[in-house]
Amino acid sequence: MSAPHPPALAPDPTPGSPRTRRLALGVIATGLLMTVLDGSIVTVAMPAIQNGLGFTPSALSWVVNAYLIAFGGLLLLSGRLGDLIGRKRMFLAGTGVFTAASVLAGAAGSPALLIAARFLQGAGSAMASAVGLGILVTLFTERRERARAIAVFSFTGSAGASLGQVLGGVLTDALGWHWIFLINLPIGIGTLLVAARVLPADRGPGLAAGADALGAFLVTAGVMTGIYAVVRVESYGWLSAHTLGLGALALALIAAFAVRQATAATPLLPLRVLRSRSVAGANLVQMLMVAALFSFQILVALYLQRVRGYGATATGLAMLPAALTIGAVSLGISARLIARFGERRVLAAGLAMLTALLGLLARLPVHAHYATDLLPLMLLAAGFGLALPALTTLGMSGAGEKDAGLASGLFNTTQQLGMAAGVAVLSTLAASRTSTLLADGHDRAEALTGGYHLAFAVGAGLLAAALLVALTVLRRPARPAPARPVPAPAADGPLRTPAEPEHEAHTPPLPH
Repeated sequence: MSAPHPPALAPDPTPGSPRTRRLALGVIATGLLMTVLDGSIVTVAMPAIQNGLGFTPSALSWVVNAYLIAFGGLLLLSGRLGDLIGRKRMFLAGTGVFTAASVLAGAAGSPALLIAARFLQGAGSAMASAVGLGILVTLFTERRERARAIAVFSFTGSAGASLGQVLGGVLTDALGWHWIFLINLPIGIGTLLVAARVLPADRGPGLAAGADALGAFLVTAGVMTGIYAVVRVESYGWLSAHTLGLGALALALIAAFAVRQATAATPLLPLRVLRSRSVAGANLVQMLMVAALFSFQILVALYLQRVRGYGATATGLAMLPAALTIGAVSLGISARLIARFGERRVLAAGLAMLTALLGLLARLPVHAHYATDLLPLMLLAAGFGLALPALTTLGMSGAGEKDAGLASGLFNTTQQLGMAAGVAVLSTLAASRTSTLLADGHDRAEALTGGYHLAFAVGAGLLAAALLVALTVLRRPARPAPARPVPAPAADGPLRTPAEPEHEAHTPPLPH
């Protein structure tokens, strides 16, 4: 007797079908949103966490630092491992680690356990985030579709921070700080179930094709050491032996990593990836841009709370128009503008708008009115909706399919390095200027605003430098004119030149 047939299952969506690609984009965006929300939610809930677990003021910063060090330090390694063992596997593993670590953080009963859980969250986030862009660029190969997918990805990352401030205030006030972590459990499980179904299977060549253990150790140790040195600047100072010593050690490790990659038979970071002007230039522009925009995303919120007296929820709501503006531009017109004018021009326009935004914030009055002084400036945040999708496209443009995860990890790594540098440099400058003004007899509101003014001005300078790099390093190289075919004489008429296809005259060539 024949064995009974198993019950019929619904057929899998056709790999590469539009429906599958949309679902895959939704899954990757949801995974990114979960990690971005977690980061901004935590900043709002820090006072409640300190009271609930008895953190000392100095130890409390490690709730953020532990996550940043693990996340930034493991991105490049995670991206390369995704290329070798399969990006789908890495995404699923990272999402699982992040979800489990979130439960551990929500159940933490001591500072040490929460810090350990935050480190694991950072590791899981690095594993999933490092390959997200790599999956997208291999799924969406048509230029306009890829631009739309990257716009959705960029919007999720940029708007998630503002949404997290609102959600963090609501959850902390209504349910307690534990729920800012526990809310990730149902989201993470849902993401895993759908991702296992719709993400394309890719096995990769295996660890033997590029498992450079020494290179992995050098780059991970170097990036972690550098981030640790930067995030501790506020406690030790820029010229302290602690900061200079760790900074020198980080540079030595990164230099040793570069030498190793030039000589290793199977390098972790093949240097061919950095030979592309678009990839190298986009990563440099991103570091400058992200460092500068810390002053908008964080210092404007601090101004509203510490100078204008807003609460956590009110601050999140006040920042919401910026998120909505970014979303409208990212999801509405950025892809069309990129297709029409090219990534470089759209990036330059976005950076110019952001430079103007921080320049105007540097003149923000002490007792500014939100409706007249701040709300109009939120419209200039549209520059972020223009710049980030264009920059992301450029940052991934030089990577072939076998290096997509690595390029994604590299792009995310420079983002985290820029963020850490922005936090350290701009917050230190603002605090130093505030202390000077207080010593000169200014009241607290004036001193705080003066500190923020300096940070905004320096941020505008960083954005101007990013614009200069975009206009020079990312300029389109000259191409030799293509040889035109010699037309054959017509049988019954004069010579005719074959016309080029119409779309070639209007579609900009792919970036190099």
